[in-house]
Amino acid sequence: MVLGFEVDAVNSVQFSNHTGYSHWKGQVLNSDELQELYDGLKLNSVNQYDYVLTGYTRDKSFLAMVVDIVQELKQQNPRLVYVCDPVMGDQRNGEGAMYVPDDLLPVYREKVVPVADIITPNQFEAELLTGRKIQTQEEALEVMDMLHSMGPDTVVITSSDLLSPRGSDYLMALGSQRTRAPDGSMVTQRIRMEMHKVDAVFVGTGDLFAAMLLAWTHKHPNNLKVACEKTVSAMHHVLQRTIKCAKAKSGEGVKPSPAQLELRMVQSKKDIESPEIVVQATVL
Repeated sequence: MVLGFEVDAVNSVQFSNHTGYSHWKGQVLNSDELQELYDGLKLNSVNQYDYVLTGYTRDKSFLAMVVDIVQELKQQNPRLVYVCDPVMGDQRNGEGAMYVPDDLLPVYREKVVPVADIITPNQFEAELLTGRKIQTQEEALEVMDMLHSMGPDTVVITSSDLLSPRGSDYLMALGSQRTRAPDGSMVTQRIRMEMHKVDAVFVGTGDLFAAMLLAWTHKHPNNLKVACEKTVSAMHHVLQRTIKCAKAKSGEGVKPSPAQLELRMVQSKKDIESPEIVVQATVL
């Protein structure tokens, strides 16, 4: 239990290690297996949830089943919030590539995103979902509006290739949140965040970001700026601690291995639960 949340975890994949390594072994959960697990929860009447969070998935049928389950859970609890990290691919050196089967894209676009309340795509994934390329901040804002129109009230592009106003040493993220004002009108808050780049490739940062954003939007449901500042600041502390430990283990001038770059989550418990704000969001 972290930040006051009790979690029932279902592994969409059961791998020996994450995919940052040269090799991995394991299984991919399919829809029948997910259905069996969910049936067990229902039979015991413990399928009562406030949030659902999904991330890396490799099976099309599993993803479609997630939508059915979320819709059923929302019928039981209309206040349930579904947070979706639409993990499909990323950009490396300006070139985007998918690292899940292509047939997941239409399921995300047509079924998953419309039932999601919060989504956390990277730039490449946002482009895939909307069919629009992002080359400027203004285009990114337009893409987020397109994603809003598909369903989610909160959209955060977790990383982008856009040049930060602070220079090329910074990674830029953008967020947009729609909330209903007391008079019934829709208000949209847009923010930009810049985090200092770390010269290493990590695996699991997207999972951590989505989980942190869920937690901090729960604490600050109508203030995306504060929620994102706490999320990104926690990320900063975890990554800085990880690279420091990795370099200490690898030695001077030696590139850290995937094992040495495992995120230092346990060691960062205090930073995750109460992060010192080191990244300020700019309201656009």
